[in-house]
Amino acid sequence: MNVLLTNDDGIRAEGLWALYKQIAKNHIVTVIAPDRERSAVGHAITLDRPLRAKRVALHNGMMGYAVTGTPADCIKLGIYEILEDRPDMVVAGINRGANLGINVNYSGTVAAAKEAALYGIIGMSVSIGSRATQRFDEAAAFVAEFAETVFKKGLPVGTFLNVNIPDTSLNKIAGVRVSRLSLEFFSDKFDKRIDPRDNIYYWQGPDNQRFEQNLDVDGSALLENFITITPIKCDMTDYHMLEDMKKWDLDATVRRRGEAS
Repeated sequence: MNVLLTNDDGIRAEGLWALYKQIAKNHIVTVIAPDRERSAVGHAITLDRPLRAKRVALHNGMMGYAVTGTPADCIKLGIYEILEDRPDMVVAGINRGANLGINVNYSGTVAAAKEAALYGIIGMSVSIGSRATQRFDEAAAFVAEFAETVFKKGLPVGTFLNVNIPDTSLNKIAGVRVSRLSLEFFSDKFDKRIDPRDNIYYWQGPDNQRFEQNLDVDGSALLENFITITPIKCDMTDYHMLEDMKKWDLDATVRRRGEAS
């Protein structure tokens, strides 16, 4: 299996290389990752400046490509320019801190997996449920084995997986839950400050993320020490609303505007 690894924490992130060490034991692995942290860039791509990809040696001689762009840029550049063959799978992570619920809309790590799915490539984003002490090696060992299962089973075109792993030893994991995204909002907050020239500025940062008390929800399951796996579709069409809106007689608006002109 040819695997492309990326992340949004930057090419020097410990979680990325933990994945490399585990997956490269049995598969061909290429690392193409941002040259610096690109957290919370979502699915942004770079259009206003050139992209540069530099081959670098990191972590005991392991090689990777450092890209001056976003995680989604890394996938595009890898597919079109750097890799000789399309990868069989893209794994993004291991992200420092969980990517749960509505937070997946902001995550560069999740966007990389989504970008892969848009190209018909199996995509998986992986995060660990802590920003402090992380057991990356144990999490990576699970991901390496799980990736083989996913490759054998396959995914529908346009669907990718979002995986969150508790920051604890594998022998303390409660199990694996296939779960849905929580729709609970962050309790967002802005820290209002004044600079030395008396100008007001703000630091934006989420406070606590709340979750429904239901183990079928990703955040609640993670808090109970379950590994959570959520299948996500790229097609965001609301098909129920699509059929409902067909009954609205929207052509009448055009006729009225035409008669009035």
